[in-house]
Amino acid sequence: MSPKVPGSGRGGAEESPVQVAVRVRPLLPKELLRGHKSCISADPAARRITLGHSRHFLCDFLFQEASGQEEVYEACVQPLVEAFLQGFNATVFAYGQTSSGKTYTIGEANISAYRDEEQGIIPRAVAEIFKLLDENDLNYFSVRISYLEVYKEVFRDLLEVETPSKDIHIREDDKGNIVLCGVKESEVECLDEVLSLLDSGNTARHTGATQMNPKSSRSHTIFTVQLEQRRGGPGGSGRGGPATGVRSSPPHHLLSSKFHFVDLAGSERILKTGNSGERLKESIQINSGLLALGNVIGALGDPKRRGTHIPYRDSKITRILKDSLGGQRQDTDDHAISPVFLQFGEASSSAPSCPARHKHQGRPAVNQANEPGRVEGLEHQIGLGRP
Repeated sequence: MSPKVPGSGRGGAEESPVQVAVRVRPLLPKELLRGHKSCISADPAARRITLGHSRHFLCDFLFQEASGQEEVYEACVQPLVEAFLQGFNATVFAYGQTSSGKTYTIGEANISAYRDEEQGIIPRAVAEIFKLLDENDLNYFSVRISYLEVYKEVFRDLLEVETPSKDIHIREDDKGNIVLCGVKESEVECLDEVLSLLDSGNTARHTGATQMNPKSSRSHTIFTVQLEQRRGGPGGSGRGGPATGVRSSPPHHLLSSKFHFVDLAGSERILKTGNSGERLKESIQINSGLLALGNVIGALGDPKRRGTHIPYRDSKITRILKDSLGGQRQDTDDHAISPVFLQFGEASSSAPSCPARHKHQGRPAVNQANEPGRVEGLEHQIGLGRP
């Protein structure tokens, strides 16, 4: 059930679908007190969920109410970490209706308040990244963190909140890589530094009370880990190998990769939320961004549309994720679903997107730069003591 590590097929990189994971959260105490009933039944063997009595949906991973954070991480995300260290871009989306547990699953909520077993995807993934880097003999590696919010289709740097949104721009280089200009990238050396940045960014994120959630996320966020690494040569002296998923590269080849952790604001049915004024405007923008993302993934998964225009520019969230959605990437789409009967309609609007995402195929490629001339020149300058 784990995503295949790219590059093992006869033709090099293999077709890599978006993996869809569905996690059903338990009923909350307040829901039990109100007499709410579960509207969802799950068949783990068939990887199928049923909403009500007749709406059936398939997925790649299915986690029921008793599933813990570690189980979700090991099944869905651990293989992506291994691919990330091989030089592939990776993305994890947390998607679902408001108050379904997305932020808890992705690992952005109250990190310091949770016990180790309750830590979400981001803390676990970053801890494993540093562990694997420490186990491999690398000539050089650099880990940088950025944390961006998309609020009402406007960028906001959560690590440098004073940066005006007009100073943040998206560019595309000659290789098709998305480059963010004006966004702070903090170089980090350990897990604690990453969690400190995550905590400080979370305090700046837009949240607000709605009828469905007293502290609802009112924006999409993209927490990005960028890795650059260089190894000594073929079959290098490090301990990396099949066990870690890190493979050697030729001398002076620089591997660069990005891991996006995306916490999408909760989908909302405006008539049911009772939102008005500013909250109503937020809901419209949230749903518009989610629709644009669904359209892009649907277009990528439609064989009839291969080679045609993909509407990445319809929203900021799809624009920034272009090189992760459409190229050198591996993805997992984590759907968080509330089991409450009252929210049946909202859950059903989330679940049908699973099959469309499951069809999305892409051919991942390693982000590798061959730079022997530049590296040797710099090494020569260092040896001569030149600036």
